[in-house]
Amino acid sequence: MKRREFIRTSGVAASAAVVFGNLNTLFADPNGNPFLPYDLVAVRNGEPDAMFDMAIQSLGGMESFVKAGQKVVVKPNIGWDVSPERAGNTNPILIKRIVEHCYNAGAKEVYVFDNTCDDWNKCYQSSMIEEMAKDAGAKVVPGNSEKYYREVDIPGGVRLKSAKVHELILDSDVFINVPVLKHHSSADLSIAMKNLMGVVWDRMWWHRNDLHQCIADYCTHRKPDLNVIDAYRVMMKNGPRGVSVNDVVSYKTMLVSTDIVAADAAAAKVFGSDPEDIAYIVKAAELGIGNYNLEELNINRIKM
Repeated sequence: MKRREFIRTSGVAASAAVVFGNLNTLFADPNGNPFLPYDLVAVRNGEPDAMFDMAIQSLGGMESFVKAGQKVVVKPNIGWDVSPERAGNTNPILIKRIVEHCYNAGAKEVYVFDNTCDDWNKCYQSSMIEEMAKDAGAKVVPGNSEKYYREVDIPGGVRLKSAKVHELILDSDVFINVPVLKHHSSADLSIAMKNLMGVVWDRMWWHRNDLHQCIADYCTHRKPDLNVIDAYRVMMKNGPRGVSVNDVVSYKTMLVSTDIVAADAAAAKVFGSDPEDIAYIVKAAELGIGNYNLEELNINRIKM
């Protein structure tokens, strides 16, 4: 698919617009954390930017997460030197729209990065994320050098007790995690928790030391403020890089939640898996990171 054609076919369709009306006023707990009307929002049958518009509006707008003057980091999956239709990386149109919402909410700076698997320059370009993020005003920075990372302790981890974490994650006011849902040969599925391997320097240590436990352990350090799972195109096999577009199915779905475990559980269901069969989801719940029992959650389901 040519770049111009990809952008044209991913535009917002006016016929998909839905008027919500006024939402209930959001309250905050004593620590200033927002009290949101839903635990999770699931949107389907729309384009990536339009689906995010709907999801974030149902959570009170980006203003519920980003305040004026704050520094925001948006973390997509940009791990692979493949084009958007291959679904190895997060949809670039979605990243652009999230950045736009952040600035509209008053963000001072918005950064985008990943510690890629393939050459970072090629990944940033082929995925179209660099181009689209910059179009929205984001600062796109590399994650390919150890100098960008600082050692942190993870006392709540079972196996992972420390990690070198990218300075943007440590220094930003707001962290928005934007993975793509896809098959993964080692972790079964790559979703929100797995996407956090792109914020650390030595992810191979995780592979050698109980990958699923390390994925769960890291979330005891800092959970994202918001998780936006891109399931517009889903790589069903040969992940995490994929072989061709034949690995990909069009689901046109998005999942948004502050609970990273709930988000991954819902994404597992979209993929066709039982959340209890994904070890890191269960391990994260056991650590008290979140809830994978979707029947206990208040979910807003939106069909466009």
